[in-house]
Amino acid sequence: MMQTFRDLAALRECIGTWKRDGLRVGFVPTMGNLHAGHYALVELAQQHCDAVVASIFVNPTQFGPNEDYARYPRTEQRDADGLAQAGAAALFLPSVDVMYPFGAIGCVQMHVPGITDILCGAHRPGHFNGVATVVARLFNMVQPDCAVFGRKDYQQLQVIRYMAGELSFPVEIIPAPTLREPSGLAMSSRNQYLSDPERESATAIYRTLQQMRAACIAGVPVAQIERDAETALQALGFTVDYAEIRSAALAPASRAADNKRVALIAAFLGRTRLIDNLEFEIP
Repeated sequence: MMQTFRDLAALRECIGTWKRDGLRVGFVPTMGNLHAGHYALVELAQQHCDAVVASIFVNPTQFGPNEDYARYPRTEQRDADGLAQAGAAALFLPSVDVMYPFGAIGCVQMHVPGITDILCGAHRPGHFNGVATVVARLFNMVQPDCAVFGRKDYQQLQVIRYMAGELSFPVEIIPAPTLREPSGLAMSSRNQYLSDPERESATAIYRTLQQMRAACIAGVPVAQIERDAETALQALGFTVDYAEIRSAALAPASRAADNKRVALIAAFLGRTRLIDNLEFEIP
């Protein structure tokens, strides 16, 4: 049966018991409002450890001034039921006071240089500082042996990998594949905001990523691929933040050290911002 903790000391006591018993501890941090993609992270973590801790915390430091932190959906009981069914051994539900004992404004913050200022970071200033800040705190609180993050949030995954390596966190970062609906639409908590016609239109993002991959493999210049992708999405009613091809480490494609690439798209459909990506290799 899954144990639920709001108190950090009680959580640490539980995890300490597991570790003294020789158990390997996995971790899946979330902001709640969970779907099948999140539960798949728990199931993947179980393949790499003996006990999985999941957390739900809507993190105020990663919301920008025009992003409504207060309106983010809180579905705690439904999420807890789903996590228990997925096999989580413990659920951590910290309050803002537990996470930020001296307040979320003016707290000690993390900054990962370079990759936080491009792509989503360019359109959501400070967002990835907030992500790195809360993940670093959660790593210190839970002290997991491994942690699972989805590939759908590709830039976030790279930020966390960079931070964990730079600060020598003894945590293995395990990337999880993107879970998709039958239409190809990447599963996301934001999909619930789409109307039925918008949900159908949203499938164009994944098709466009596939077209970008095919064009890159065929040798079409990257700048042309990116222009064509943005034009195609705009014609379908999207407001495009970016449609880019980059190296696996998110450097410009022209500076890639190997043949690994990733196509990334962020675009608004109505008021809903959707992101997706597709990793591939060029000949």
